[in-house]
Amino acid sequence: MDDQRLPEAERDRLIDLVARKVVERRLETPATFFLEMNRPLSFIAGQSLLVAMPFLAPILGLQFVEGLSRLLQDRANIDRLIERIETLSREGERWSTAP
Repeated sequence: MDDQRLPEAERDRLIDLVARKVVERRLETPATFFLEMNRPLSFIAGQSLLVAMPFLAPILGLQFVEGLSRLLQDRANIDRLIERIETLSREGERWSTAP
């Protein structure tokens, strides 16, 4: 991985995918809390995924693990992920409370 930055479209796709999985499982609050709490360690988390890649790739897919690793290495992406989780959560609440 020479270039550590994800293309914008790939970044947005990964953020949306992860955020949707979090919201589907109704884990918005713990996920947001976890992301906020570990924001300073996001680069290390991204690097840790590379170390764990031989174990995670067969389960999650090589491209997903590589993309997630690159996503986590930029702290600004943590903010984008939190924002997307909150947006999807609000949209879900709006649909669930509609008459």
